[in-house]
Order: sequence, then C-alpha cells, then structure tokens
Amino acid sequence: MPISRQQALDYFHSDDLIGLGMDADAVRRRLHPEGVVTYIIDRNINYTNFCTEYCTFCAFYRPLKGPQAKEGYILDRETIYEKIAETRDLGGTGVLMQGGIHPDLKIDWFESLFTGIKQRFPNIWLHCLSASEILAIAEYSEISLRETIARLRDAGLDSIPGGGAEILDDDVRKRIARLKCRTQDWLDVHRTAHELGMRTTATMMFGVGETFDQRINHFEVVRQLQEETGGFTAFIPWSFQPHNTALGGRGWDEATSVEYLKTLAISRLYLDNIENVQASWVTQGLKVLEVALNFGGNDVGSVMLEENVVKAAGTSNCTTEEELRRIIRDAGFKPVQRDTLYRTMFLN
Repeated sequence: MPISRQQALDYFHSDDLIGLGMDADAVRRRLHPEGVVTYIIDRNINYTNFCTEYCTFCAFYRPLKGPQAKEGYILDRETIYEKIAETRDLGGTGVLMQGGIHPDLKIDWFESLFTGIKQRFPNIWLHCLSASEILAIAEYSEISLRETIARLRDAGLDSIPGGGAEILDDDVRKRIARLKCRTQDWLDVHRTAHELGMRTTATMMFGVGETFDQRINHFEVVRQLQEETGGFTAFIPWSFQPHNTALGGRGWDEATSVEYLKTLAISRLYLDNIENVQASWVTQGLKVLEVALNFGGNDVGSVMLEENVVKAAGTSNCTTEEELRRIIRDAGFKPVQRDTLYRTMFLN
C-alpha cells in the first residue's frame, strides 16, 4: 500500500533519515527482490537550443530574438545521424532527443527526422520530446494532440520522456516557467501517449522554492495517472542546479544531498505503483548515487555519452559503464544493462 499524504509530510519533516531510507529500501526490495540495479547506455541529443519559453531555471536554451539569439542552433540531419552512429558503436541502445520550443519545427520536420533515423538505425530506440515540445508541435502544425502523438509514433517515436514536469503544481509552474504548459497539459500528453500504446517516464525537478505539500501534489497526480493507465515505466527525481540560471541568480540555495535522499525515498514510498525509481548521478554525483541505491533507487540511469542541459547549469559529473557497475556492486547489488523499457540486456 502507498503511504498517505500525511505520512509523506511526516517523512519530509522527520530527522530520521536512516529510518526513511530503510522504509524506502523495503519497498524497493519488494518490487525488485532479485537484487539487481539497472543502467542504460544512450545519448542525450539536443536538436536545437532555440526556445520561446524562457524558463528561469534553464541555463541551456536560447531565445529566438535578442542579443543571445546568435548563439542558438538547429542540428542538421547528418550531425544527428553521426551522433547516433557513434552511440550505437559504443554499445548504446537508444537516444533521448529533446530541444527547445521552435515555431519553425512542425510535425513534418519531426516525421522526416524520425523516419530517416529508423531507416538508418532500425534497432535504436527513440525516447524523445518532452510534453512541452509535443504540445508546441501540435499547436504550430494546427493538429490535435492525439494526431500529433500518433503521427510521431508512426514515424518512429518509441516512447516519451517525462521532461518538462518540473513541479506539477501550477502555482510553482507560473512562478518559475510562466510560459510553459500547465499541469493538466503535461498529464494530457502522457495520458494520450498511454492510450495510444506508448510508454513514458515521469520526472520531477525539485528545489525551486516549492513547499513539501507542492512536492506531494506532484507525486499525487503522477500516482493517479499511473492508476488510470499504467503507462509510466519509471519515476526520476533530480534537484535543481541553480548556477548560470536566472532563478539561481536570485540567491537560490542548491538542494542538499540529504534533501535529495529524502525526496527520492519518499517518491519510492508514495509511488509504489511505478515499478522503477531512478537515482541521479548527473546532479548528485557518484558518492550520493551509491547511497541512493539504499534509499529506494533501483536504477542509475544512463552512462550518458552526451549531456548538455545540466552541464550548462554548471554541474559536470561524468562516469563510465565500468564505474557505474563498480558503484552498483559496492552498494550490494548486481549491475544489469537495460534498454529504455527496462528489459534486461546482460547480467554479469
């Protein structure tokens, strides 16, 4: 049984970090009794860093107009193909492709891109486009959300990442990203994808001044949609990286490792209807990652052959497959390479 809202609040206010970790680890072991921790080899490709949304927490994307516009780009197809070929040659099984909101990139641009990728790399899994991007594609192409997702799926899109969730509470969203889609819009994208037979992930970026109640609001709407559709493969929380961002320029303090471990563990307890919870090394580093595997995390994400967005915010942790496997073993688990849908690839 999942914990209640009041129990989640009590955990957030509790000083018993070890007890919380043990409770989350019990849920993790119930769902994954085999003692395995998974990881994936893939690549993040940002096809453009132009964006019209001007989120205060972002250091990567550039406005279409103004003095910074000259720094923007749209990757050409051959560059994208080269990045995917390198990923495949290094043992990667998929790419996570996301970009900014660009009004010139309509549905036909993405259909052509995905079709071209699948023709050249039929075994590469395309885990692409945040809810905000999909909503923008639908708007700029003047078609419905359902048609947009169906056409992207038919062109080769395999699954949808949970990016753009931030905190699924509209008071928070209006404060940190006033032009971004609202909570119901994000949910509509994922619900529609699930209805069309696609799997997606759910994410949370915390530490932007939200209350504990607002974090629990986020957990609750994700849990409710999972009860309805069962379409989420994983939940992935990470902490806001304030450096080089407009929001960070207001004196924001970065979430501590203790706060990260608490939030990860509470998410594992609250979202026991989602099979996988991913621990983040990109924002927290490898030492905290090892601890997080005893706070409810059963996956360490990607070896990540390329990552640009978090790096732009001043955080540049990096790792290798060998190092991730060592950390998993040191935490007391067996490392297993997986694909995007958490199907195992190898067991060593």
